[in-house]
This record gives sequence, C-alpha cells and structure tokens, in this order.
Amino acid sequence: MNDNDLKKTGNGQEPQKALNFLEAIIEEDIRNAKNEGRVHTRFPPEPNGYLHIGHAKSICLNFGLAEKYNGRCNLRFDDTNPTKEEEEYVQSIMEDVRWLGFDWEDRLFYASDYFGQLYEWALKMIREGKAYVDDQSADLISEQRGVPTRPGTESPFRKRSAEENMDLFLRMKNGEFPDGTRVLRAKIDMASPNMHMRDPVLYRIMHAKHHRTGSKWCIYPMYDYAHGQSDYLEGITHSICTLEFEIHRPLYEWFLDNIIDTDYRPRQYEFARLNLSYTVMSKRKLLELVSGGYVKGWSDPRMPTISGLRRRGYTPESIRMFAERVGVAKRENVIDVGLLEFCVREDLNKKAPRIFAVLDPVKVVITNYPEGKTEDLDLDVNPEDPEAGSRKVPFTREIFIERDDFMENPPAKFFRLGPGREVRLKGAYIIKCEDFIRDEQGNITEIRCTYDPETRSGSGSERKVKGTLHWVSVPHALDAEVRLYDRLFKTEEPDIAEEGKDYKDNLNPDSLTVVNGKIEPGVKGATPYEKFQFQRLGYFCVDPDTTGNKLVFNRTVTLRETWSKISGK
Repeated sequence: MNDNDLKKTGNGQEPQKALNFLEAIIEEDIRNAKNEGRVHTRFPPEPNGYLHIGHAKSICLNFGLAEKYNGRCNLRFDDTNPTKEEEEYVQSIMEDVRWLGFDWEDRLFYASDYFGQLYEWALKMIREGKAYVDDQSADLISEQRGVPTRPGTESPFRKRSAEENMDLFLRMKNGEFPDGTRVLRAKIDMASPNMHMRDPVLYRIMHAKHHRTGSKWCIYPMYDYAHGQSDYLEGITHSICTLEFEIHRPLYEWFLDNIIDTDYRPRQYEFARLNLSYTVMSKRKLLELVSGGYVKGWSDPRMPTISGLRRRGYTPESIRMFAERVGVAKRENVIDVGLLEFCVREDLNKKAPRIFAVLDPVKVVITNYPEGKTEDLDLDVNPEDPEAGSRKVPFTREIFIERDDFMENPPAKFFRLGPGREVRLKGAYIIKCEDFIRDEQGNITEIRCTYDPETRSGSGSERKVKGTLHWVSVPHALDAEVRLYDRLFKTEEPDIAEEGKDYKDNLNPDSLTVVNGKIEPGVKGATPYEKFQFQRLGYFCVDPDTTGNKLVFNRTVTLRETWSKISGK
C-alpha cells in the first residue's frame, strides 16, 4: 500500500486509504465473528541481537493493527536457544518497542514460560506414536531429508516403540546424553514435497544455561515447535510473519492439529519483509560488522538497528511514518533508503530548533564594525512552528563562516562571498569582501569585510543580494565534535559482491568523517538525543558521548538528497 492506494468513502466525498490485505482479512474475520471478533496479535523477537529497521516495520504492523481494531498485542520473546540469547538483548528490545511508542501493558511473555507445557505435549506425541528419538547426527538427518523433488530416507530409528522413545526422551531431559547425540523428531511424512514436513526436529540436547530458566533444562524446543503453541497459549488470533515463514505454515498447523483438542486455532499470515537499499539486514552480517570492528557497536549511527537510528537522530514518528508509507505487501521488493531519509526530514523540519553551526570555519573580520560591541539578534527558533518563538544570537566584529562559502576567483553563478562581492549574513547585515589574508602555505586564514549598518534584517532595508550565509560569533562560539555520518555501504545492493569478495568489500570508506566545528552559544547545556537543524547544513543530534566540557553531534541527514552526487550516480 502507498499514498496512491486510495478509495472513496460511501458518500464519494472523503478519500481514504485502501485496506491492505491483512486489514481486509481482519475486517472479514470481525464480520464473521471469527474468534468472537477478537483481534490479538504479537511481536515475537528472538533475543539474540538488536532490532533493526525491518523489525520496526513488524512492530508498527502488529501493534498498529491491534490498536486500529481495539485489540491487543503481546510482546513475546521466543527464547528457545540459550547459546545465542542474552538479557542485554531482551532489555534493548523492550527499550526499542517503548521508544517507538508502543505499550504491551501487562502482556510480556517468553516462550520459556511454556517449556513445561511444551514438554508435556511432546510426551503426548510420543505416546501417540507421532514423535520419536533419533540417534543420528544433524548432518546425517539433513542428508536423509533429500530434496523436494524426491522422497527422503526414513531414519532407522523411526520405528522405535513409544516405550523406548519415552525412556530415551526422559533420559535426554535428565541430562544423561551429551549435546548432539540425540534429538526428538515429529513423525510426519518423509515424502512430502515440503521439506519442513519431513520429520522435523522438535527438541535438541543443549547443556547450556538459559537467561531465565538457568540450568533447569538441558533439552530445548525448536522454534518451529514452540512458535505456534505459544500463539495458542496466548490466545493469538492473527499470527503475522514475514514471507520466509510461508512454507513453515503447514507445520505450524500440523502441530496444533495433533496437540490441541479445542476449536480455537491461531492463524498464520505472511507479508513481505522490509529490504532497504544500501543496507544489510541479516543478523549474522550485522553481528559480523560489530564483532569485526567495522562499526562501533550495535548503536553505531551507521547501523540500521533501531538503537543506531535513535542515536543518529531519527525520531519514532519518522520511523512510524516510514512504515506507513512502505505499507504491507505480499511480494518482496527493495525500498529506497531515500524514503526513510525523507521521512525524518519531514518530521524534523516541523520540530527541530534552528541553530548556526560552522563545520569548516574561516574567520571574517568586519573592519568597520565597532570593536567590543555585541548585538543580540532575534532569530526564529523554527519558522515552521509559530509557537516556538525566537532565540538570541550574538553578533560581533569577528565571525566564522564556512570555508567553502568563499572563493578567490568565483564563477558567475557562485552567489556567496568573493573579492568585491556582497552577501547577507542570515538574520544580520549585508557584508562586502574587501581583502583576505593567507598563511605561508597559501591557505586563507582571514577574510576582511565591511558591513552596511542600514541593512540589518528586519530593519525595512530594501537592499537585496543573492547570497545568504550562516555564521557564528568568534568570541561566543562553542567548540563541537561533529560526526558526519553517511551510508554504510557504497552500493545499492551490498549483498551482491564481485566474485571472490563479500558484502564487506562494499563498505563505504567515507561513511564517517569527523570535523571540529563552531556552534552558536544557545546550545550550551544540550543533552543527548536533542535534535537541531544546522541551518544550510542538515539535521543533527546530540550524541551520548557529550559531556559537560565536550559537545558531540551526529549528522542525522542532510537537508536534501545529496547521495547521487556523492556516489557519482
């Protein structure tokens, strides 16, 4: 769905967005009083890494549908693999969901809450001859499954008696066998064209400490076994997954049909996962970027993680706007990362205070301005927000401007400062370049100008010039470390690499540039995650590395799309 997918209301007057396919299913279920008209969804992350922008779409979808249809949404951690799961990830996921603006209220669950019940159901399947213990290695089991076009080979242990299977499974639970020596498998159909139905593994032996249950268990259920039963136990009506789980759905339903004796069933639906240009979404690859030192942790502002986007200066509103604009589809596609950048620009334009910051400063001396004089100029905090008011900005004889706002020999359409040229200093006066000074290396170190005192902004002066520059008063300027973040990858599809190379060879060597800038004094005392528009430069966020004596800013996004020029497209 996108903004063009509109339909008329009953009176033909007011346009409204068309229903996406999930909304259409839910509304049909409500009309038919399916599940008593209830809508109950869940967001079920595995706590084995930090959430990324793709998870944000799923969060917005699951919680958003529940909100739209007066339903409920659970947060459930599918914590079935203790070797990869950590409490750190649990806490980060809860923080991310809250930050996005969603509340699971008292509905926080874990798959580990159900380990006892899942174990009892496994015993039930063993007793009924629907599950058996297999002594073969994982590699051999995988080999025997074969390929979809021809039947697999049955395990030599498939015909074990229920009594023998029960004995072995109890001994597996009691810790009598080493890791990898036995598994419990469902007995379904080794000839099924769906590989997931070829006697899938239900339990494996893992002598590992679980972040919640400790050492109580040494057998752990597989995700496919735990997932549908957890949905059932929580009363989920619409179990929404990404498309790669579509082929798992028959197994999801087989477990429920062979375990549950009630009429109620959760139902699984699949939608296309989010794929973003210039981005990798694989947890494995993101972990490799972190552990290999290619980025500075999971919250590095170049990462597509929610914590990375938050640190970079993205707002929850911008990410929710992005999720809404992307919509819900059944077919995989790649979304241009420019849409995500557009959404944050749209949001920050309405709310970010404007300030002056000079990132590559060169000093300007206004020779006819009185020495020692300071004027406090009134400038808008945000012209898009009439209630934001104004701010005081000091103006003095010496100011900083951007080095590239001056050229010794400017071309005709260079509407900035040059010898004999005039520009307006935003919110202040028109100045004219009279001279400039170089150091021994030939670098310009000072520009000498005069000003027209009759041209102060707001004074009613009718003099016009084409160029307007931002500036910062030299004696009032605050020092700041400014981190200019750009896209982490230089190619649109970083997963596609030349022969003999991998995705890391597509990393953008210029994804981070650090400069020392000068900032207007009004930002003194700014706290981490505060957001500003550096006028003419872009949107920036105060980084948590900021201390009492050191200001650190991250560039969130430029004022307009510049990547096509940077990347040579």
